[in-house]
Amino acid sequence: MPTPRGPHHRRSHAVWDASLEPLSVVASGDEVEVVAQEASGGQLRPDSTADELLSLDMASLNPVVGPFAVEGARPGDALVVDVLSVGLDTWGWTALIPGFGLLADDFPEPYLRTSAVDSTPGGGGVQLLPDVVLPLSPMVGTLGVAPPEPGPHPVIPPTRWGGNLDVRDVGPGARVVLPVGVEGALFSLGDVHAVMGDGEVCGTGVETSAVVRVRLTVAPGRAPRSPVVITDRQSLRLETTVATTGVGPDLMEGARDAVRQAVDLLVEERGVSREDAYLLLSLAADLRVSEVVDAPSWVVTCHVPRRLLAGWPHV
Repeated sequence: MPTPRGPHHRRSHAVWDASLEPLSVVASGDEVEVVAQEASGGQLRPDSTADELLSLDMASLNPVVGPFAVEGARPGDALVVDVLSVGLDTWGWTALIPGFGLLADDFPEPYLRTSAVDSTPGGGGVQLLPDVVLPLSPMVGTLGVAPPEPGPHPVIPPTRWGGNLDVRDVGPGARVVLPVGVEGALFSLGDVHAVMGDGEVCGTGVETSAVVRVRLTVAPGRAPRSPVVITDRQSLRLETTVATTGVGPDLMEGARDAVRQAVDLLVEERGVSREDAYLLLSLAADLRVSEVVDAPSWVVTCHVPRRLLAGWPHV
């Protein structure tokens, strides 16, 4: 992980709460730099085993650094967050946590892979499996502001005030526009991924610590109804894919059907375990809603990079 430049911040918390004391007060337009811990909050290490997932303190997961009070931010304003840089640590983890993820019922047992993260110029990315290297695509999974409702609110799930949005495109160069709910906004961020697919289907990306630098700017009276992401990179991966489908009247079931079929294809074609296939989809595949107009059936697609299924269907 790179050495932070100048003032930086580490203090983290695991809830949104308008009563939290600000970590720092900044002016509109200021840049802040934080050291964000990986999503386990230090409970997992490079030598951790799957059994440790069963004893995780779930209330401590997804810590965020902050809050930062922004001078002049008031309810009805927008807080514009420009992601300037994301400097990754040298390792990360991806896991199946019992009861969590799109196919939680299909994968009831804990499973964990730790991976080296090589972000040096010309580096190798993430070596998830012996024959699978994934290119880096750093992104910030959780960022948001304090809600106006009193009391603590969990970081997961997300709300109109932000939180664990897990939008793959929130990397360096992206801009996130958040509605301000309280005086000062009280902004926090965390949950960095070295790489993650749209949908994060198993519940985790390559979870890693990072040094993140952002700029915080107030746009008076411009609050959106919910967070808006302005991307600075291609939203769609620039590679050919094999897209499995889920068709039916329920979008969640359609998503599960598409991912199950993709798991089966990876197991058949690459000879990997079902667990590794599921992890791989969470990092490299993108879920999309492809059709919502032909009632009563909607279509969800799971786009798997074709290089992972080279040659299929072998005709």
